[in-house]
Amino acid sequence: MRTTLTRLAAAALAVFAVAGGASLALVPVPACAAAGAGHYKHFRTAIYIPVNVTQSLADPQVFAHQFARAMSQVPFDKVYIEGYRDHHFASDAEIEAVKRQFQAKGIEVAGGVTLAAGGFNGQFMTFDYESPQDRDTCKRAMALMARHFDHVILDDFTFYTSKSDADIKAKGARTWTDYRLSTMRKVSQDLILAPARAANPNVKVVIKYPNWYEHFEGLGFDLAQQPEMFDGIYAGTETRDPVITDQLLQQYESYNIIRYYGTLRRDGKNGGGWVDTYSIRYVDRYAEQLWDTLLAKAPEITLFNWHPAAQDTPAVAGERPWAHEDTSFNWDRIVADWTSAHPDAKAPPGWGLAAGAALKQIDAALDQLGNPTGIPTYRPANSSSAEDFLPNYLGNVGIPIALTARFPQDARTILLTQASASDPDVLNKVKRQLEAGKSVFVTSGFVKATQDPGRKDRGFQDLVEVYATGNQVLLNDYYNGYGAGNGESLRDDPKVAPRDVLFPELHYFTNDAWPIVRGVAGARGFPVLLMNRYSKGILYILSIPSNIGDLYSMPPGVMNSVKKYLMADAPVRIEAPAGVSLFTYDNGAYVIESFRDAATTVKVVKHAAPGTRRPAAETVPGAGRDTASDVVIPAHSFRVFKS
Repeated sequence: MRTTLTRLAAAALAVFAVAGGASLALVPVPACAAAGAGHYKHFRTAIYIPVNVTQSLADPQVFAHQFARAMSQVPFDKVYIEGYRDHHFASDAEIEAVKRQFQAKGIEVAGGVTLAAGGFNGQFMTFDYESPQDRDTCKRAMALMARHFDHVILDDFTFYTSKSDADIKAKGARTWTDYRLSTMRKVSQDLILAPARAANPNVKVVIKYPNWYEHFEGLGFDLAQQPEMFDGIYAGTETRDPVITDQLLQQYESYNIIRYYGTLRRDGKNGGGWVDTYSIRYVDRYAEQLWDTLLAKAPEITLFNWHPAAQDTPAVAGERPWAHEDTSFNWDRIVADWTSAHPDAKAPPGWGLAAGAALKQIDAALDQLGNPTGIPTYRPANSSSAEDFLPNYLGNVGIPIALTARFPQDARTILLTQASASDPDVLNKVKRQLEAGKSVFVTSGFVKATQDPGRKDRGFQDLVEVYATGNQVLLNDYYNGYGAGNGESLRDDPKVAPRDVLFPELHYFTNDAWPIVRGVAGARGFPVLLMNRYSKGILYILSIPSNIGDLYSMPPGVMNSVKKYLMADAPVRIEAPAGVSLFTYDNGAYVIESFRDAATTVKVVKHAAPGTRRPAAETVPGAGRDTASDVVIPAHSFRVFKS
């Protein structure tokens, strides 16, 4: 199996080198040697063990069989042993028995607890923190785990959904958001941290935040204060399937959320990412989540949970039209090699093998990568907006995003969405960026958020007299064009009109603001990307479709044109259809990953002398000075390059 994984990793790695300064040539990069069994060069691998499995693993025979099965498929370094979930406790004896067995195998151990009260037909139920019984259960669970471990992680149910009569009375005239935030701050201190530290003064308690970060404050997750209350934070990076699931989380979030959570604490640390095997229609989607978590340089990956990694359940490949292509994750080849190496195996390859193959592969790729970079995108803690998860959609159309909870004042180009407007001082910060000669991109949602329903301005129109009219328009044709004169069509096929996409209407003054990308419908033009000069800088306004998902429906040329301006200072950009992402790093390396079902040709545009010029100093950014080369990315695959 090691030979196969090394071959797969080598196939996934390549670099771009400048050939004569005029064109780009593809040069292979050798894969690094596979790490030793149970250890990875760039990250730790942990497996989470739910409480019912903890109880079963107390039996030495069960432990021996399942440990061997797990380790043969996905070498791991650590386990989180859970002692409480859904009103179900493991005993002290069971926890200690499992803990000792793992320690005897040289595996690091930590505790886990899920502060939940079960569910109803799949709908999650949390504790009622106005209930004395639930409060006592919470304290008991934390004390139990702290007695056995110096490191305890909270699975991502430390939020609040209950609306009992007691909750309604306690809430009073407050909003549910205000009530829950206030309550969970007290719960964090009094019912979680205090009993844990009373039982074990050395315990470190880590709060794991789930993947639905846009809605946290409404359920009591407090990204403004909690990260500093706890000893660490962790990220749920399980984006699962972006079509069939209720949240429709986009693939790029598995990367983006790691970076965002890392900005919440003063020390800049995020403990790791967490991926499960749920709602996966094809096995490659599991690998993609693991890859993307680690492309963000997560120091640890947790596999949820022990059952699919260690028990005899087979992994289901799913419908994969690309199965016989030479993709990054060649499941058929992985299975064939494992089966050949384990002719006496009594069970078929499981999800553990899928994880093991993906982790070995990405560990080799990480040898080539520096620190992640991207367009700084400001999302203050505890902000949400109608532009839910917009940065992840932008990531899926090839814009590398660096989502941050802190205003990125040192960056030369920044992006502000509707969520950014929750900062009451944001317009003063924008003005300072522009006066310093920098570029600021804001979305149509940001513009709308700086005016009330009567179009009264919070100060944005002091920068440029643009406002959201409240009307929406259906656009079905698009043109670029820097100044006065004719624009170029951005259609894929000039003979075929794109589908209609609904946009908010922005009012502007001609020759004050310039629509450098515009949409057309019914013999009238509407701005998609507006440009306005202010002081020594440039302010851009990007109109976002009313359905953010329609970013994927527009001709690729629309967002490719936007990227020429948004990424003018970046060393490299890509031109590709939706479903192809770009990850950039400070050592000049970059990764192109395709989530598409067929091989895709991607144009890689290398910018001349990136970072040494200002977009305001030229007409179209990079015109006449960029170099480009086409690369083909197979379906559901990634490639590593270096400029």
